[in-house]
Amino acid sequence: MAGPSDRRGPRRGPRRAGTGRPLAHAASRPLPTGRVTGAGSRPEARRPGRRTRPASTPARPRNQLFTGRGVLLVGLVLLLALTLAGPVQQYLAGRAEIARLAAEGAELDARIAEQEARLAELRDPAVLAREARERFFYVAEGDRLVRVVDEAEAEGDAGTVPEAADPGPQTWYDALMDSVATADDLGDE
Repeated sequence: MAGPSDRRGPRRGPRRAGTGRPLAHAASRPLPTGRVTGAGSRPEARRPGRRTRPASTPARPRNQLFTGRGVLLVGLVLLLALTLAGPVQQYLAGRAEIARLAAEGAELDARIAEQEARLAELRDPAVLAREARERFFYVAEGDRLVRVVDEAEAEGDAGTVPEAADPGPQTWYDALMDSVATADDLGDE
């Protein structure tokens, strides 16, 4: 059966006898009860490569709400969000403007198609004559124009002009005297 020295490997040098004095590098005060430090009372009992905390440093609890790294991470995320807020807002506003202009372009294309169809329709002479009669009150030779104003009935034969007898050519002074006489007759009434 192997002893404790066989498990740790070969010893180097002669074994020292205990003197009863405390070791210089060991703690000279007793350890409090109930606390596990992870190291035995002898320095050889420590496992190599494992670091232990000194007894004077308290262990930091793992469930802290704010750690230094957490606060730094939150700060960086906020800084990134504030930095990107302006360009993202401009990007979204640009996309909305592009959508609005595309809709306006589609509406204008529809209006162009309507106007081109109307132009093709007006190239027909019958449609053009009808439009001239309706919009500009043009009358073709031999037609009678009847215009209703305020939907009131007109007395007599509407749209006809009584034919006057052609007196023939007059001199200017005869026309002047006739107009004065007509004005004088209208003034007496």
